[in-house]
Amino acid sequence: MPVIRFAALGDSFVEGRGDPGLDGPFHGWVPRLAERLGIPSQGVLNLGTYQATTQHVVDHQLAPVLANKPPVIGVIVGVNDLVSDYDPERFRRNLTTIYSSLRGVDTTVFTAAYPDIPKNLAVPESFRDLLRQRFGEANAVLREVTAATGALCLDVTAIGEWSHPRMWAEDGLHPSVLGHRLFADQLTPFVTGAMGLVPPAQLVAG
Repeated sequence: MPVIRFAALGDSFVEGRGDPGLDGPFHGWVPRLAERLGIPSQGVLNLGTYQATTQHVVDHQLAPVLANKPPVIGVIVGVNDLVSDYDPERFRRNLTTIYSSLRGVDTTVFTAAYPDIPKNLAVPESFRDLLRQRFGEANAVLREVTAATGALCLDVTAIGEWSHPRMWAEDGLHPSVLGHRLFADQLTPFVTGAMGLVPPAQLVAG
């Protein structure tokens, strides 16, 4: 059994949709970040699942990660809660369960704020306004929970590149190839800085 050094939990953003793979259906930011961190593919556990919600992560993804408890854990989930069956109390409860369960002395847990995905969607303005309200509330909850549990939260809402259409696939929900690459690039110094590591220059630039 290979030793898992990096695990990623979440939805299709983690799965890699929007970034077609050469040897599988998708590539995505997870293997790119692993490469930049010097982690071989056999040391990566990617549990990203299409249409996964926070409840799905609690019910199906936490256990295998806790069984391995790798030193680096990424979590990107919640958009499917926000655009479908949104329950604010359940959302907060699930995020609290996820990040509280994953915290550890020798574990770096990271996530990212929810970007302005509603801007990308072909929906009525009234629904777009509702979604933006939900995303704003969700970001406030995410920041609160991560601060309380010691998880890192990359604030992509403050990064101008994410407003560019080229960073998104045609569906507006998933990053494009450029978006997945950008996310890996932005996470590299964020994660390595927290771990006190300096990744090889050739991996950062790749």
